[in-house]
Amino acid sequence: MARWKELPAALDSRERRLVAELRRLKDHSGLSLAALAAKTAYSRSSWERYLNGKQPVPREAVEQLARVCGTEPTRLTVLHDVAVRARQPAAGAAAPKAPEEQEAAPAQEAAPASPDAAPPQGDGDGGQPGDRRGRTVSAGWFLAGIAATAAVAFTAGLLAGGAWTGGGEAAGAVQTADAAAGGKSGYRRGVAYPCEVKREGAELRAGHGTSRTILLDTNSTGFDVVEVQCLLREHGFDPGSTEGLYDQATKDAATRFQKARGLVADGIVGPKTWGELRK
Repeated sequence: MARWKELPAALDSRERRLVAELRRLKDHSGLSLAALAAKTAYSRSSWERYLNGKQPVPREAVEQLARVCGTEPTRLTVLHDVAVRARQPAAGAAAPKAPEEQEAAPAQEAAPASPDAAPPQGDGDGGQPGDRRGRTVSAGWFLAGIAATAAVAFTAGLLAGGAWTGGGEAAGAVQTADAAAGGKSGYRRGVAYPCEVKREGAELRAGHGTSRTILLDTNSTGFDVVEVQCLLREHGFDPGSTEGLYDQATKDAATRFQKARGLVADGIVGPKTWGELRK
């Protein structure tokens, strides 16, 4: 598999995180850019630009890539939304004045008031004509502030809630396996779960999950991680624990298993590694 090009140095860290996740998902799928283009609404050249950080990735492209690769898109779409906000200018930043406005302002300030000018007329409520307009603009900014705060709070809830663990806005966010895959409820950290691996039809199963697609990496948690740990142990690559935490020992065991099976040895469990574990 060809190595990816270095991402542009000027690329924002949140955009970089999104592109790295999309690259990893594409690599695990085994699809070429041409094959990816054939399965989505985006051309090969578009995917080349998206995955090399040359052009922002559309949200629909993120969702289509997730579907083609057989993974749940929520984590990727949240990373996409974070990257989109990073591209937007800071709220409330004043737009630069046009040159003619800058030149006209002093002239207006210097213009003397005519002694015959009539005093300003009120709007009938004791205020000046500009008061109502000022209140309308202030109310607009107030409502915009509420909307922005709600959007930030919603995303923070996704990142900090039960479907995510880890620190940081996106860089440390890791999806819990059982929340993403609809695994069994009642998972508890620190409990060593039993491994009773049996063959059901053409597949090996340990009774903790049935996934063949979900991506698992460092700090993933849940019954799908327990399933991987049991299957690794069954194949002779002991992860040392079956507590459902994808720790370094589990990643090392997965890396050794991938090397033995001729897969990309990065320690990340994806569709191809699941397929080999189930054999």
